[in-house]
Amino acid sequence: MDAFYASVELLRYPQLKGKAVVIGGGRRRVDEAIRNLPEGGTLADIPVEAFPLLKDYTGRGVITTATYPARQFGVGSAMGLMKAAKLCPQAIILPVDFDEYRRYSRTFKKIILEVAPLMEDRGVDEVYIDFTDVPGGQREGGRSLARLLQKAIFDATGLTCSIGVAPNKLIAKMASEFNKPNGISVVYEDDLEKLIWPLPCRKVNGIGPKADEKLKRFGIETVGQLAARDRDWLVANFGKATGAWMHEVSWGRDSRPVVTESEPVSMSRETTFDRDLHAVRDRAELGAIFTQLCEQLAADLQRKGYVGKTIGIKLRYDDFRIATRDQTIDRFTDDAKTIRQTGGLCLKRVPLERPLRLLGVRVGALAKAGSPEALAPAGSGAHRAAAEPVATTASLF
Repeated sequence: MDAFYASVELLRYPQLKGKAVVIGGGRRRVDEAIRNLPEGGTLADIPVEAFPLLKDYTGRGVITTATYPARQFGVGSAMGLMKAAKLCPQAIILPVDFDEYRRYSRTFKKIILEVAPLMEDRGVDEVYIDFTDVPGGQREGGRSLARLLQKAIFDATGLTCSIGVAPNKLIAKMASEFNKPNGISVVYEDDLEKLIWPLPCRKVNGIGPKADEKLKRFGIETVGQLAARDRDWLVANFGKATGAWMHEVSWGRDSRPVVTESEPVSMSRETTFDRDLHAVRDRAELGAIFTQLCEQLAADLQRKGYVGKTIGIKLRYDDFRIATRDQTIDRFTDDAKTIRQTGGLCLKRVPLERPLRLLGVRVGALAKAGSPEALAPAGSGAHRAAAEPVATTASLF
């Protein structure tokens, strides 16, 4: 989907179309959103000058997404809002509304499934679709069906999407970025040298900043330069698994199927504070935040029907270093109190002298609630350790 969160907001506020808009930070209260609403008017009638500007933002929030006019100033997802304000101070800032985004997400995915039932869900705004056996799926190399999906989604939601059609998931993902917004890009096997090899290595889904930086130190900046390197050389410099994978993807090879059902590995909740908090001076506030995160995570597990055995925490200090710890208990749980207690034990194992910017909690080793695995008798030892000193964990926060 094209700038998904921002596009949903523009449906609500069409007067902002064509303007630099970023989505992020906290939630705007309803009364603030409509305080300049003319009597008998709608949200579309709010004057543009009534919306808050990025230059006036103070806090530690990050951008969730931005409209394409904002992106032209170098503003993008995951960028700190304060940094973005220096690049595009005139941008309008809107709060996130995840309930609305999820509603539109369910709608566009339902439309796709009615046309192409082999769909792999890759998050709120992205999917993989297998055209192979869909009637008309091979017409014009898949372009015809892609146009049909674009039109059906737009007619139902008013939202646009960009589609990459290719022999496999690797290249389809890359192709979906070629012609944004509202574009269709078809890449055939013979197009590898012309369309894929000139791209920066960073465009390959799975090559992150650190790997890209290392590749550049070896003079490898494009996918074609990566493909020119010998497989054994890549294995020697990047390890057996990563080196072999780099060789395969540089030649456009990807045998992964479209997976219609996949189980999550873990679920988590985290929050970045408006100001640095200290484990001693701000113990009560941190304790309340941690408890709330555990309760929200437990509610997520219960709503989605999962339980887990490995409970972990994540801290980001004021110097941006990150610390994580986890502990496995001997029975599956979706209970907020158990998550809180075990997370508290994990907190005892990390340094808490420095102020904190972020706190998170995670539950892993998931199983479906009610499954034989989840109902298996508990062992011994691990659960006792997790359930021991509640008072001691409370002394931290």
